[in-house]
This record gives sequence, structure tokens and C-alpha cells, in this order.
Amino acid sequence: MNESLVQGLWVAIALMLVIEGFMPFMGPSTFRKALAQMASMNDRQLRAIGLFSMALGVALLYWVN
Repeated sequence: MNESLVQGLWVAIALMLVIEGFMPFMGPSTFRKALAQMASMNDRQLRAIGLFSMALGVALLYWVN
């Protein structure tokens, strides 16, 4: 693997962790409510949210690059 590619992957993982940690840090009670609401969703709803999130991420990557 190209060293630049590996470094980019580590940067992407680090940014994901920063973004994932932002909500619980800034609003733990709101985060808890959101998790409880997600836990009550059925599989189809969660898959739709996941698909939308992935599509949005791919579109954003395409736009940025």
C-alpha cells in the first residue's frame, strides 16, 4: 500500500472519532435520548438511515475530490 494512502486512512479514522465524540461530549442527555430513539427503530428504518448516510458520504467525497 502507498504510504500516503495509509496516512489518509488514519486521518479519516481520526476525524471520524472526533466527530463521533462531539455529540456525547457536548450534550450527553440529548445523545442518550437519540440512542434510545434509535434503539426503538425497526431494522428497515435503521438500514434506510445507514444507506442515506453512506450515500451522503460518497457524494461529499466525490464533491471534495
